[in-house]
Amino acid sequence: MVKTDATVSPAGDVPTLRAVTRPLGKLPNLLAFADEHAPLFWNRGDRGCVGIGELLRLSFTGPDRFRAASARWREIAALAAVDDPVAMPGSGLVAFGTFAFADESAAVSVLIVPRLLIHRHRGTAWVTEVTLAGETSELERGADPAELLPTERAVDAASWAGVELRPAGSTVDAYLAGVADATARVVAGELEKVVLSRQIAGSVSRGSDLRVPLARLSERYLDCWTFAVDGLIGASPETLVRSTSGAVSARVLAGTRGRHQEDAARDRAARDELLRSAKEQHEHDFAVQSVVTALAPHVTELRTSDAPFALQLPNVWHLATDLGAALGAESTALELVDAQHPTAAVAGTPTVDAVAVIAELEPFDRGRYSGAVGWIDAAGDGEWVIALRCAQLGEAGPDGARALVATAGGGIVEGSDPQHELGETVSKFRPITEAFGG
Repeated sequence: MVKTDATVSPAGDVPTLRAVTRPLGKLPNLLAFADEHAPLFWNRGDRGCVGIGELLRLSFTGPDRFRAASARWREIAALAAVDDPVAMPGSGLVAFGTFAFADESAAVSVLIVPRLLIHRHRGTAWVTEVTLAGETSELERGADPAELLPTERAVDAASWAGVELRPAGSTVDAYLAGVADATARVVAGELEKVVLSRQIAGSVSRGSDLRVPLARLSERYLDCWTFAVDGLIGASPETLVRSTSGAVSARVLAGTRGRHQEDAARDRAARDELLRSAKEQHEHDFAVQSVVTALAPHVTELRTSDAPFALQLPNVWHLATDLGAALGAESTALELVDAQHPTAAVAGTPTVDAVAVIAELEPFDRGRYSGAVGWIDAAGDGEWVIALRCAQLGEAGPDGARALVATAGGGIVEGSDPQHELGETVSKFRPITEAFGG
């Protein structure tokens, strides 16, 4: 495996990669090929991919992490040789990434290029093999793409021991106090909105097949991107940016109500209450405006859905707005992410003030939660979501167990009630607690 660091690697050290893509005759069951203990996975419905092996890892930290990653990737893509007759979104040379929320976070942001990529897009499938200069490409030599696939391994849900995730120490009390404090600051006019989160934690035992929670998330959250990148596992409903051949789109979520699937009438009432709520509409407007303002210098023909709509997920209703635009300048997907991050949906308004309050009131480092996770190709196109409804795995301890930490939060505005906000986090934790549960 080749490793490099964007902060120290000069242009002369740019690795020369070759990516060869060939159609695959059979539609693959992607999870059957994923690594049980370190999956690299990206999926939504009948579109997705799985990475096998790790050829290249790029690491980034600090306030310029997105810009540094984009610049480094531009250098690599410019030197790369790409043989891609498939020419579909996600074919050819691709890197997967996950980025920390805060500039000062201890969490390292990464881009990872797998040695082999197995991809499907509705009724089409393909394999991409990536090699370093001087290495032999089996696909280029005419090998059958199916012969490069690793052995399929069925996902055995019965083998999953389950993880119990619980609040650590006095984190619930700290969260309630933080919501009250933040609300008072909003009322006092110090800021308009701030997003506060809390954490729950557990432990994943040695040898656990991480494809089990991924399968559960993929099956239940069809309107979300399910992901596993460098130990960050989740299913996000919020598209930060999708950039493909000059077309740019995004989905903004802010405003939440828990679902009541056991009672259809109560569930509809929760949806209708969300749509009528002046507080939730106000919070949603902040989030939409922050994205519009951030994207405007980079795009043309920017348009949004006429009014927020209620997005139905298994655990919650969200107020949602879809945005579309044309790429106005030569910007990579990572540069569009950099322009937006952090949005009002995960930080608040004004952004600088909100981030400062988060650092003061949240007694932990968010790590990659509410950062960005996704992929970028050689043309600079890609798909990136906000890392929500997710959990981060730590390194294995002496007994082989790995700590698992999940984070969830909500927007605090004037009129926010601490107990209501706590209940909202419980609903937002549900995808992870159910996916990792017994």
